[in-house]
Amino acid sequence: MKKPLILVLIFFIAFLLFMMYNMMQTDPPVVIGATMSETGAYSTQGIAARNGYLLCQDHTNEQGGILGRDIEFLIYDDESDSDRAIELYEQLITGDSVDAIMGPYGSTLTEAVAPVTEEHRMVHISPLAATASIWEQGREYLFMVLPPAELFLAGLIDMADENGLERVAILQEDQLFPRAAGDGAAELAEERELNVVLHETYPSGTDDFSDYLEAIREADVEVVGMAASALDNFITVVQQMKEHDINVKMFGTSGAVTQFRDALGEDAEYAYGLSAWEPSLPNPGIDEFVDSYRQRFNMEPSFHAAGAYASCQIFVEAVRRTQSLDSDLLREELLNLEMQTILSDYAVDERGYQIANRGLFIQWQDGEKVVVWPDDLSTGEPRFPTPEWSER
Repeated sequence: MKKPLILVLIFFIAFLLFMMYNMMQTDPPVVIGATMSETGAYSTQGIAARNGYLLCQDHTNEQGGILGRDIEFLIYDDESDSDRAIELYEQLITGDSVDAIMGPYGSTLTEAVAPVTEEHRMVHISPLAATASIWEQGREYLFMVLPPAELFLAGLIDMADENGLERVAILQEDQLFPRAAGDGAAELAEERELNVVLHETYPSGTDDFSDYLEAIREADVEVVGMAASALDNFITVVQQMKEHDINVKMFGTSGAVTQFRDALGEDAEYAYGLSAWEPSLPNPGIDEFVDSYRQRFNMEPSFHAAGAYASCQIFVEAVRRTQSLDSDLLREELLNLEMQTILSDYAVDERGYQIANRGLFIQWQDGEKVVVWPDDLSTGEPRFPTPEWSER
């Protein structure tokens, strides 16, 4: 009786050793390093983008990962600070020895860290940087996903022109992206032979816009386009426009997020804003992305979340096609890759500069974002003109 028991025990121990050996042989995850602005001036956008990265991590791993391995994001908070972001990307690459890099939030931070990723010859897909000048410095490993910043207010100018408006004011924060977006809007307005009667750059941290608003009143402005990296500026300007009874036919911003509506309530009605993405787009995977995002984070996804998720999708596709994490192989693939993400079409020129994504313009109607530009993607008609404050 003892011999069979001993044999069973030996078999059981051998089985346990076999299982332990297999567990030890499991390949480690592909570690993707990034920073996001989880605190500071860009936290609204940064937290959403971080969420997008993490959701893509989950979905990629559910689909088998890449190269037979899971992916794992290592994300640090750059505190919306360029110097901190530079320090952290050096840490990720030289200290943490990550397998790959993804970009931070926005043009300002991307411009800051791009020299680091270029020096280390690491592919850097930028989820939320869109300023053309970043791609005009001979960089080889940097790739754009959003529509170019210079076009972020193009929808507003186009609709203003179509509606016969002529007098335009542009307000832009003194940061890399909003300067590009504001300058681009002013140039487009002039090309359409609209009259740019006011084009002002205000310092970051401004919380009193009364002088700019009085100038808008005195110039009898019909259209106000505003570009900012600090999205709270949009809220403050609308509040002060109401307080000072400043009335225009159209007011549009370079970024449409639900926090704008949440903060302003009914005062957000009729305002326009750029969105690089909306759930109504006919892009593959959108429904799963939106449902999963709501379930995991208990909030609606913004285009910042979609941009980060899409950037991860692009990286994953490039790795699957090359079957490699080698930056030079990935770079060549990304230069030639054409694909549709949940965000938009992806294709770049020889600089890594986006040529396939044109963005959307929404208007806040009954508390919801309604796509009103371009016509072929619209989900409703613009409510034009914006009524005066006294008539709302």
